[in-house]
Amino acid sequence: MKKQIINVALSSLVIAASMAVTGCNKSSSSKNTSRATGWKINAKEGGFQYNSDFKEQETGPGLVFIEGGTFTKGKVQDDVMHDWNNTPTSQHVQSFYMDETEVTNVMYLEYLDYLKAVYPPENPMYTNIYKGALPDTLVWRNRLGFNETMTNNYLRHPAYAEYPVVGVNWVQAVQFSEWRTDRVNEAMLEREGYLAQDSKYQVLSGDIDGTFSTEAYLNRPESVYNGNIDSLQGKQKRDSINTFAKRSSGIIMPEYRLPTETEWEYAAAALVGTREYNNYRGRKKYPWEGDYTRNGKRVGRGDQLANFKQGKGDYGGIAGWSDDGADITAEVKSYKPNDHGLYEMAGNVAEWVADVYRPIVDDEISDFNYYRGNIYMKTAIGEDGKVVVLRDSIVYDTLPNGKIVAVNMPGEIKMIPVDEEETYLRTNFDASDNRAYRDGDAGSSRFFDRFADEEDEDSQRKMYDSPRHTVERNDEGTLDREYDKSNSRTSLINDEVRVYKGGSWKDRAYWLDPAQRRFLPQYMATDYIGFRCAMSRVGSKSKTKNKTVRGKKVR
Repeated sequence: MKKQIINVALSSLVIAASMAVTGCNKSSSSKNTSRATGWKINAKEGGFQYNSDFKEQETGPGLVFIEGGTFTKGKVQDDVMHDWNNTPTSQHVQSFYMDETEVTNVMYLEYLDYLKAVYPPENPMYTNIYKGALPDTLVWRNRLGFNETMTNNYLRHPAYAEYPVVGVNWVQAVQFSEWRTDRVNEAMLEREGYLAQDSKYQVLSGDIDGTFSTEAYLNRPESVYNGNIDSLQGKQKRDSINTFAKRSSGIIMPEYRLPTETEWEYAAAALVGTREYNNYRGRKKYPWEGDYTRNGKRVGRGDQLANFKQGKGDYGGIAGWSDDGADITAEVKSYKPNDHGLYEMAGNVAEWVADVYRPIVDDEISDFNYYRGNIYMKTAIGEDGKVVVLRDSIVYDTLPNGKIVAVNMPGEIKMIPVDEEETYLRTNFDASDNRAYRDGDAGSSRFFDRFADEEDEDSQRKMYDSPRHTVERNDEGTLDREYDKSNSRTSLINDEVRVYKGGSWKDRAYWLDPAQRRFLPQYMATDYIGFRCAMSRVGSKSKTKNKTVRGKKVR
């Protein structure tokens, strides 16, 4: 009898074990079986290929994760300047990533070194690529100041290697971000075996003609490296049917870019440090907690928490204990980070953000990822039905100050504005350029009459009547400047004026408030404006999942 019971028990264990194994096999294989068709996914025989093992977005080089949330954007302290350009509005920001520090001189020099190697400036075809990327080192000059040391040394001398780069205009900051995107994705593809080991260095040495563009790789992979991609394929070509990576591979990272004004302000305020459950504990005047610029804690008590102009003729304080440690910019990470882990979100340099400046934030239209500056583009399609790749042509643009910058580089895909094919009968957008939407376009002018003739100048007059200077180069290569001499101009605001945020080494403490906002034409550079990059988060809002402990949800 006992023997029979034991046999039954053993049989039950065997059945349970086999069910567990079957369950495990089913669980492990289900992710590679389509719930729509029952077909295999990632089968060696072919068919649908997809990264079913993707966990979450990898944090790119230099970045810090910022979990999104709701906050009050705008000035919550006294507006002593009476600018009325930062009225508080409630906004929600999606999770994103931001550079831990400002872009430094050595980071920007790496960019210049790459351009010089791949597009030699001694080649007349490439001269303006390198020259257009150079920071304006003359921003340090002052008619009544002795600053030639910074003019000659600040960008390139190793003593300033980890100091924030300055003299970079908004256009140059955007182009650096685009270059950085391509270099990071190039390294990612090499690491994952889609490109041969050290292939990126063959471009620098001149062994490979052409360069890598992320968008060209995604749209026309066979065109990358000037059509030499086949000779640079890595182990993936041998081991898998996936010759090229796609967005569905989960390897290509979103682009590095300038943060939006809303993202920058949210990250700088770091309200997460004053969070209790679903509320914020009071208001914050600075990126750190408290109403003072000096450290009030026991360790480091009395130390300045940022470098800024403390008064007339006082750019750092008296030498010694009271000094903030910097009379101009400071080495990054010289001061404590905020609660997001970001350094120098106040002091050091003010920073470019992506937005076009307008005095009012139109939260009636958007209170989610607010951003003014959208210009919707699409890839150009050639007569052969394929995406157009600019192989030998370089598109340049002459900025209003005469500086020439490259708009499209060799090997990049051609982009054109969206047209009626994308806008017809849409409710969420009806034009490519939305920078002046409801604030600066003809429809927002008090003279606008939607039923007037198109030739009626008054009905087409824009709200902001800024100067219209023109500059171009003649056949001899010299600049022809034509200044707007009209006496009827009433504003400096237009669609090429960009916001910059944060107080700098040259500003009083008033400007250290993350809500403060100022503007400057996108082609101008100064000795107190730098930038840092951001990257969008794809996927989940949080990096940590909610877990239930004793019936309570915790993070």
